[in-house]
Amino acid sequence: MDNPLVSIIVRSFNEGWALRETLLALAAQDHTRWELIVIDSGSTDGSVELIRQAEPRHFVQIQPEEYNPSRVMNLGMHLAGAEYGIFLNADATPQGGNWLRPLVRALQDPHTAAVFGRQIPRPDCQAVYACDYERCFGANRESATWDHFFSMVSSGIRKDIWSRRGFLETLQYSEDDEYTRWCKGQGYRVVYCPESVVMHSHNYTPQQAWRRSFGEGKALAAVWPGKQSDFNWPRTVLLGWLNDVRRDFQFCAQTRRWPEWPHAAHIRWRQRRGRLTGFKAGWRVYRQQMSAMKASDRPLPAHDEALTRTTRRIAQS
Repeated sequence: MDNPLVSIIVRSFNEGWALRETLLALAAQDHTRWELIVIDSGSTDGSVELIRQAEPRHFVQIQPEEYNPSRVMNLGMHLAGAEYGIFLNADATPQGGNWLRPLVRALQDPHTAAVFGRQIPRPDCQAVYACDYERCFGANRESATWDHFFSMVSSGIRKDIWSRRGFLETLQYSEDDEYTRWCKGQGYRVVYCPESVVMHSHNYTPQQAWRRSFGEGKALAAVWPGKQSDFNWPRTVLLGWLNDVRRDFQFCAQTRRWPEWPHAAHIRWRQRRGRLTGFKAGWRVYRQQMSAMKASDRPLPAHDEALTRTTRRIAQS
């Protein structure tokens, strides 16, 4: 079918400043057969009114403390009436009327489990984060050479494959990375659609950058196939930071954003320290728990078995 029904699943929390444009962009898509599902995490900024005006097929409201990304995405897929679930963050605004169709077209291949589109940063995006978007989504994106890369911000998955094993609700970060690794481990493809474009970016404070890196490091510990000693201060923090600031220096030079380089160096330092601290914390939480289960001859939970099956080739970036 050239115009199959799709379910667009939007996650929202106090992003009314962008949500209005996002909803207008959805209405302008040239792929017209879609239903809207919105899961809002207790917005108080007028987002709820905007969502109701859009008349979604399903509108679920939860409290902020109830938010778990995997649980919310699984809920969206359960509610989806279509065989293709398209995920879009409320603050990721489609650029033009051809955002949806490339994602849907790619998912029509039964061997493709997941797709994701290109993200371009907003005009106010700080250099340190703009550099990351260039590495991940730019014309010569570095992420194409990585062992694996995926972003749920603007993406899609097939419901028949998701129904075999959804997103792991034991993870608070990197759940999309883990799920798509599992898909690849099952022999399916994960496809990048650069012609599907959204505008999306965040300027995290140093504290926020540390927390995100901590969470990502903690999640990585659950699926890391190597040893705990692979993550250490000299390699993960010092050498990692030096490599980061070298890339940021080149980016600031190319884009003539020299004054922002010291800020970038500070953010990278916080990220690297958060990553190592999170990994250590995650190793205690996940690995010691699994070791205790093995020692007591108790079977591992299904989600832990799934984790260990999908961690063969995870590379430290």
